[in-house]
Amino acid sequence: MKYNRIKLLGTTLATGILMVIAACSDQSQQETATTPDSDAATSAGETTGGTVNVYTARHYEADDALYDRFTEATGIEVNLLEGKSDELIERLQTEGENSPADLFIAVDAGRLWRADEAALFQPIDSDVLNNNVPENLRHPDGMWFGLATRARVIVYNNETVSPDDLSTYEALAEPEWQGRVCIRSSSNIYNQSLLGSMVEAKGVEATQAWAEGIVTNLARQPEGGDTDQIRAVAAGQCDVAITNHYYWARLAKSDETADQEVVSKTAVFFPNQDDRGTHINISGAGVLANAPNQANAIALLEFLVSTEAQAAFGASNNEYPVLAGVEVDPIVSELGDFKVDAMNVSAYGRNNPEVVKLVDRVGWE
Repeated sequence: MKYNRIKLLGTTLATGILMVIAACSDQSQQETATTPDSDAATSAGETTGGTVNVYTARHYEADDALYDRFTEATGIEVNLLEGKSDELIERLQTEGENSPADLFIAVDAGRLWRADEAALFQPIDSDVLNNNVPENLRHPDGMWFGLATRARVIVYNNETVSPDDLSTYEALAEPEWQGRVCIRSSSNIYNQSLLGSMVEAKGVEATQAWAEGIVTNLARQPEGGDTDQIRAVAAGQCDVAITNHYYWARLAKSDETADQEVVSKTAVFFPNQDDRGTHINISGAGVLANAPNQANAIALLEFLVSTEAQAAFGASNNEYPVLAGVEVDPIVSELGDFKVDAMNVSAYGRNNPEVVKLVDRVGWE
């Protein structure tokens, strides 16, 4: 392991630990003679030495291996501060101009929007990033860029539901699905981003009507995470659930007998294939406005959208790469190709305030 990791517990961090990261930042500044302008694009191959301080909400072994590989290729040491996205955003706001952080990585476009609204990012104009990350998976002004995508799919009980019974997210609000739907809380950012995309595509009134229909059709009150919804479908507590595709893929790759039983009783359906396409979300990252190691942050961000890194996302994390032409995990590949909603993911966060109000109006817990 060639990087330093610190876990953020709650919203506080010991002063001594923070000073360690700050010291790494100071050392990097001493080792780097110049810092480029904010619109400069620096490739990993052109940057050597120093450090980069990453605040990240991603916690995957594949990411750890990529940080090691980045250090091997560039000589840049990676320091990680791990925590939940909202905690990290709060931390960055508290630290202000004194923050040692260079790069913020979140697991949802809605969280990236929140960070941008808090003026935490700086615009980056990089040919590598602009060429490798599709336009709909990055901020229009270069504030942040997608690293990997996940599809919000319908998982169904293959004994009680035929794929011919399924079509769109919207259809799950129809009376025929009353008492048959599982979905997690409306406070979950994945659901809020799905609703945000609906607001963008269909407007507030239609989205509220859909949310009201989902509440009416719930088989049980929302509880647990996406994996819990899949298990509930397999157990017959509901017939369908809305979940991210990689949760089902994790179960499919598990060696546990119980997980394999769940997989054998369920299947994945990509909704809205005859209209706008299946909703996708991103893990993404942005260079922070006060980054003390800006060039190194850009280098790491560019490395994470390289063919090598994108292949690791596709092979190890059950995610879809943002870079075209990169293979995905065989389990994910077996789910098949699907039409993707091409909406710019920045809309999810922009519509989030309206989403929060409408789910409250319909009583979605």
